[in-house]
Amino acid sequence: MTTRRTLLAAGAATAVATAVGTAVAAPAATAAPSALDPATLLAADPIAHLVRRATFGPTPAALAEARKLGVAAWLDRQLSPASIEDAACDRLVARLPLAGASIATVRSSIAKNSYDAFKQLGRAAVARAAWSNRQLFEITVAFWANHLHVAAPSSGVWDSRSDYDAQVIRKHAFGRFADMLKASMKHPAMLTYLDNRSSTKAHPNENYARELMELHTVGLVYTEQDVYAAARLLTGLTVNASGAYVYDGSRHVTGAVDIVGFRHANATPAVGEAAATAFADHLARHPATAQRLATKLCRRFVADEAPAALVAKLAKVYLDNDTAIKPVLKALFTSPEFAAAIGQKARTPFEDLIATIRTLGLGPETSGVKALDALYNGLVNAGNAPFRWSPPNGFPDVAAAWASPSGFLMRCNNHLNLAAGWYPSQLTRPADLLKSLVPALPGTYGALVDALAVRLIGAKLPARHTAAVLSVAGKLPTSPLTASDKSLAGHAPYLIALVLDAPSFQLR
Repeated sequence: MTTRRTLLAAGAATAVATAVGTAVAAPAATAAPSALDPATLLAADPIAHLVRRATFGPTPAALAEARKLGVAAWLDRQLSPASIEDAACDRLVARLPLAGASIATVRSSIAKNSYDAFKQLGRAAVARAAWSNRQLFEITVAFWANHLHVAAPSSGVWDSRSDYDAQVIRKHAFGRFADMLKASMKHPAMLTYLDNRSSTKAHPNENYARELMELHTVGLVYTEQDVYAAARLLTGLTVNASGAYVYDGSRHVTGAVDIVGFRHANATPAVGEAAATAFADHLARHPATAQRLATKLCRRFVADEAPAALVAKLAKVYLDNDTAIKPVLKALFTSPEFAAAIGQKARTPFEDLIATIRTLGLGPETSGVKALDALYNGLVNAGNAPFRWSPPNGFPDVAAAWASPSGFLMRCNNHLNLAAGWYPSQLTRPADLLKSLVPALPGTYGALVDALAVRLIGAKLPARHTAAVLSVAGKLPTSPLTASDKSLAGHAPYLIALVLDAPSFQLR
């Protein structure tokens, strides 16, 4: 009889997936030769590579569409999300009315300092990642939310964090970074999270001024004098009693400033807001910002070690297009460096969970949000629930940060729970999951695992991994398989889960 103990014993052979993080993170020039070279674990399929990176996980429909349209047309379609039908996902997110709600709506709906809006916002992020058809938009939203990070939950933003998601990140994700930056500068959530709302003429607070430069724009090219000057310049940008942004000239420190090349007379309180806005525009268009954003985009979509030539190219595209985001993304995904980066990124716990849901063809529950609650809470336990990163630098986006035996075991548990339909049980699923994945039953168990791997991952497993997967069923690759095999139904969830435990599924 198959037990959890025997599953884990067989699964130990695939625990080498934790080594994938090290292999991915190491520069190609210094990485030791390994049978687990990530470049060999995935098929050299440019369409599948694009869909793995530009979505939260391939589905048969997404792959078929990309193959039909080709790279350029598929990218163009994904870069025009309003043209993509997404009513089913919209109806699902509508079950979470505080996700994206205005400050006034949140204040009138829940008690002060309630976590309810945070909870709904996090669950909406899970729902959109798993089931939106606008995948490139959603993955870009996640990138910018992590870059202009405001933790949720965090102190004081109970009423404004949902509005920040809607009016800053989602509104500008495919627009111009300069506009997004200015929107964040004037949003109560950011001003609260980084303490600018409490900054006054008598006591300028340096927190937002520092992070605006160090994390959001130019990086470590500023001096401490730049921080002091920027803190004074940003005084007056605050939040009123109703929770809305307001510029209060009585709090503003006047006087000429010179900050990383930005100069302004800042002569009177009346020009303080315009001076701060001009400062944001200067930072957004600074070459150091272009370089930094290009590096982060390459790290997100190409490789942990961002290719220097591609970084330079994308920085130029960014500046040449006045901080527009779409041209940069298109240049990235059509670059030779991207094409050569198969196997060079590993999935985070969030991405692994969502990719599992998508590749298994699981759907949202028919009503309510209990499954979304369960998925979100599992991500809390994994340390990777949406927006739930306390420091202002956002979640790390390199493999080494997420590679650990305990983290791998958690992924294995998720794979089996989802494959077996145990948890969350409310998710909708095919009546016969195995048949939906492998419609025509092959003649041997080895061929079955091969078919599962091709369907779920896009490539067969190495022979020794296939043998390890089959050990949970007490079978060999050559063991015959027929439709009358009474043990197949019981073994199927374990076989599916162990295929998902393979190192190749840990890659995106």
